Amino acid sequence: MRKKERKWIVLFLLPVCLLFVVFFAVPLGMVFVQSLFDYRLLPNKFEFIGFGNYAKLFLRDPKFLPVLKNTLLWILIHCIGHVALGSALAFVLYKKPRGWKFVRVVYMIPNIISQSAIAMIFVNMYNPQFGAVNQFLKAIGLEKLMHNWLFDMSTAFPAITMTWFLFAGYTTTLVLAQCLSTDETVIEAARVDGASGFQIDRLVMFPLVKEMIGTTVIMAATYMLQMFSMIYITTGGGPGSATTNLPLYLYSNMKSNNYGYASTIGVVIIIVGFLTMRIIQRIFGMNKEEVA
Repeated sequence: MRKKERKWIVLFLLPVCLLFVVFFAVPLGMVFVQSLFDYRLLPNKFEFIGFGNYAKLFLRDPKFLPVLKNTLLWILIHCIGHVALGSALAFVLYKKPRGWKFVRVVYMIPNIISQSAIAMIFVNMYNPQFGAVNQFLKAIGLEKLMHNWLFDMSTAFPAITMTWFLFAGYTTTLVLAQCLSTDETVIEAARVDGASGFQIDRLVMFPLVKEMIGTTVIMAATYMLQMFSMIYITTGGGPGSATTNLPLYLYSNMKSNNYGYASTIGVVIIIVGFLTMRIIQRIFGMNKEEVA
């Protein structure tokens, strides 16, 4: 590459790098710095305590481990069950059965509605007096199974999980697009060799779309690390901390005027996100250079 061309590349990359530093790297560094302080607004306090917040979070905070467990469990459920559901539907739709375009559009609708609206729908569905879930159980003679779904310790977590578990529209759309872009001659060759539909899906199609599925798994994990409004509107993290995740716990500490401790939780969220992404990339063999 000539010296003049390098200068132009640097010139064009400079604005992007500047924006990255100003709006991402610097705020990220500030979060870590704040986590080393006892930082409160009222009274105005900014006292250096080193890793005191981290020691408190991991050793003396009885709420942290249940909250971390909830977050990791939701990530696991979302990455495995949610992505598997969306991918399975994509594998069905790529065969273009009758009405496949209609199903694709309808299945995507819940993903384009705001989380707040979806949350209110489920608040009404789970209502213990007139909600559709309890009314249905009553209608079929299963009154014993009726619950106050969102505020019962035994049902709150699975009830919240179901508010987003079935809506795998983004996964279906991305995997379906990858399936439809594959070379049809590869599929035809497999059929000529006598492969069944299931064998084609498992041995031919899955390897071709594996990286896209890996991408949707990363998106699913990221989505769970950002989940806030759905939980806040439906249960507020209750009962107790049964449905509290890391973002909601961070927010509750900010409301309590403990900004240094909230920043510590923010650092943990960043670390969990980074480690999760690296694990998923390893599992799906992403970012590996193909050897010719």
